[in-house]
Amino acid sequence: MTDNSADPGLVGADLKRIYTGRIVTLDTVRIRLPNAHEMEVEVVGHPGGAAVVAVDPDQRVCLLRQYRFVFDDWFWELPAGKIDAGQTTLETAKRELGEEAGLGAGCWESLGESISSPGIFCERVALYLARELYSVDAEVEAGEMIERHWVSLREALSWAESGRISDAKSVIGLFRAATRLNVRP
Repeated sequence: MTDNSADPGLVGADLKRIYTGRIVTLDTVRIRLPNAHEMEVEVVGHPGGAAVVAVDPDQRVCLLRQYRFVFDDWFWELPAGKIDAGQTTLETAKRELGEEAGLGAGCWESLGESISSPGIFCERVALYLARELYSVDAEVEAGEMIERHWVSLREALSWAESGRISDAKSVIGLFRAATRLNVRP
């Protein structure tokens, strides 16, 4: 989002970098909407990520119960993480499945992507279905608190419908995987 010369929606050189962090950036930019209205917006930049619906032969899915300090609470999520420089989304998905869940997979299928919050946040999360699972050494980062659980895909869908799973990428990934696998809640 730093080069506005190729984007016809950006007005002039009004992009201002306000913050550069370890993962995200924050810019303000003057834009022109398709209806010709001009306005200043804030944009949170993010490298993107990948999330994995790992399903075993018994139609169980690997879910992580992870502590998230922003909400001071535990969340049910799919194994996921941000794209590191030079990585593809599939490489990221494989890395995160190994690090967070201690799993590898012999079969990978794309489930499309999830857009986190398109009004302000430019993060795209690639979603993958992983099957033919096998164990690898997990390498959970020191700053992560993660529990690994196996839940039937039907039960996970029920949790997503009820709001017990509220993480958007996880809800979307579970329903897309269920559609691909012809599993109904």
